[in-house]
Amino acid sequence: MTDRRLAVSAWESLFRAQHEVFRQISGDFSDSDLAQAEYDVLLTVARGENGSARLRDVTANMLISQPSVSRLVDRMVSRGLLSKCPDPQDGRGAVLTATEDGLSAFRRVASAHARSIAERMSVLDDVELAQLQALAQKLRCR
Repeated sequence: MTDRRLAVSAWESLFRAQHEVFRQISGDFSDSDLAQAEYDVLLTVARGENGSARLRDVTANMLISQPSVSRLVDRMVSRGLLSKCPDPQDGRGAVLTATEDGLSAFRRVASAHARSIAERMSVLDDVELAQLQALAQKLRCR
């Protein structure tokens, strides 16, 4: 069995590190026309086939509730960042597609945001980054 104190200590370290890194890189959005949550939606959509993703896949990647994602997506549709149409494979669902304006806004932030992340994570070497990625994936798959 895992040492409980060590597990709690490791969790606290992970939580505090995540919070600190997140706080530092969230500044990437202060001068942007995208909020961080909007960027996260566009990231999932832009990575999808033909710049599209199912709403349920976007929701699964977000750290907010399904109703909050739906409201966010509706605001993004209103702003012209996304289009939304019924999912042909699931009549209850929707497919989101990034508009040209949405992709442009995403690209403007993405490069600077990636640089900021890489800079912050540069305290780790490539082996440590690979270990961190593997460990985080192991924690998520349980």
